[in-house]
Order: sequence, then C-alpha cells, then structure tokens
Amino acid sequence: MPRTNPERRRDLTDAAIAMLADEGVHGLTHRSVERAAGLPPGTAANYFRSREALLVAAATRIVELHLADAREATERAVPPAADARATLDLMTDLLAASLHDAATRQRERYLAIAELQLEARRRPALAAALSGLATQASELTALMHADTGLDVDPGAVPTLVVLYGGALLTLVTGSVPVDEATTRRLAGAIVHGALAAPPPRTGG
Repeated sequence: MPRTNPERRRDLTDAAIAMLADEGVHGLTHRSVERAAGLPPGTAANYFRSREALLVAAATRIVELHLADAREATERAVPPAADARATLDLMTDLLAASLHDAATRQRERYLAIAELQLEARRRPALAAALSGLATQASELTALMHADTGLDVDPGAVPTLVVLYGGALLTLVTGSVPVDEATTRRLAGAIVHGALAAPPPRTGG
C-alpha cells in the first residue's frame, strides 16, 4: 500500500513540479525526484507506484496550489468600477498584476503546467487530474467579477481565460521580456479584445 505521510508526499510532489519546470516530462523519474527532494532511493516508489502516478500527483498538487492562490485573489478588496471605461481599466490592472506574478514568482509552476498539459494528450488519467484547472479558472474569474462589481459579460469569460493562457505561456517560456510594461500591454490587449470587441454578426 502506498505511504500516506502527507508532508513527505508534498515534498515529493513539490520536487516533481520543480523537475518538470527544469527538465521537462522526460526528465521526471522517481530517482530524480528523490534527489531533488533530498530523500533516499526508493522513497518515491513507496508513494507513487508508477511514473504516471507521480505525474498525476504533481498535477493534483498544482491544481491545489492554483485553487488556493485563485481563492486568495478573489478575496482581496478591489474598488468598484464606476463605468464601462473604469471596468476595462480595472480589469487591465488585475490581469497585468496576475500575469506578472505568474510569470515571475510562480514561473516554475506554470512551466510545469505546460509540460503536463502536453503529456496529458497521451495520458487520460493525467488529463482528468488537470481538467479542473480550466473549469476553476472560468468559475473563479466570474466570481471575481461578481464580487468586485465588475460589469463583465459572462460570455466573455472563456475568451478571457484562453487569451490569458496564451499570454502566460509566452511569458513563462521567455519569448518576450517579463516586466511591468510588457504585462500591462498584454493585459490591455486581452481585456479590450475580449470585452470591448463588437458582438459577432448574426444572420446573412
């Protein structure tokens, strides 16, 4: 039966996340995780019987961390927006801060997510473990809008999430500089593209 020491399990999954960010999926093995965590050989196998189980555990830990951070973000006091222009400005401020934090302080985590998402195309169990990320992102974004009084069309939330994810991947992989000016420009493009665009045409 796999071991259940929660602290040791967390040490192993956190080390796995770091390994995914540094070495990618192919560099992740039980032994590499044990070395990164400073644990003796055989420890990881006692908790995760297979490499896939280790990947799934890392994904589950990432979802846990992401959800905790997202909940904290929604609880922060944000001044209400006075009008449509103020709503766009406030959304830009919030997304710019989020992008900058994710691409700097949390860069390791989001590199690991990118690695896991690619691998999940071939591993249903891993895909299931990651499936909550997109759902949580949409739900928590909508909740933040409601709690802060932002007048945002709920139908625009999926577009915001997709554009944000693309910008974040570009930032964490080093394709563009990560600084406040860059994240502000990206956030502005996301917000105005998703919220200020005209509605799609209907009919002939």
